[in-house]
Amino acid sequence: MNGKAFFIDTTLCTGCRGCQIACKQWNQLPATKTENWGSYQNPKDLSFDTYKLIRFQEHLGPDNKPVWYFYQDSCRHCVEPPCKETADDDVPGGIIIDSHTGAVLYTDKLKNANHQDIIEACPFNIPRVQKGTGYMAKCTMCVDRVNSGMLPACVKTCPTGAMQFGDRDKMVDLANERLGEVKEKFPKAVVTGLDDLRVF
Repeated sequence: MNGKAFFIDTTLCTGCRGCQIACKQWNQLPATKTENWGSYQNPKDLSFDTYKLIRFQEHLGPDNKPVWYFYQDSCRHCVEPPCKETADDDVPGGIIIDSHTGAVLYTDKLKNANHQDIIEACPFNIPRVQKGTGYMAKCTMCVDRVNSGMLPACVKTCPTGAMQFGDRDKMVDLANERLGEVKEKFPKAVVTGLDDLRVF
């Protein structure tokens, strides 16, 4: 399978949210007004102005000390995106796939689409609509950067190397290799999406 992909090694991620900020900076997205809602996760959810989010889940560990589980949430750039299939029935060309990267890209044609159908088609609840305009937005895989020979902004800024990006086949190999290493300490570890996603 050709195109590009992200491999995100959650064992190396520290939850610093550098990727979240880099995404906003590169895409010139405004800051999101936030509030303390009882979690370290901030903002509370993805939005038209927030394409990438570090999601936190806080729990009490066996020693009654807080434990954080966190992961990055953004478009998975499905190899066969259900959002595109749904949009094509309503507004052909509303969602396109970049031929070089495989990135799933939203176009302005989606302004006239049935937004709820597209949102419900996404198994990850990613698409967001701008109130008042009808435009839809999500991660673009920094296709402008990638097609100019640069890394996506989130990958470029990751201080621990948790985010890797490159040819999809190489990322699958890297993910499987890393999984073998991690299973020595965490036998139940898995990598999901190797067959049908571009973010795993």
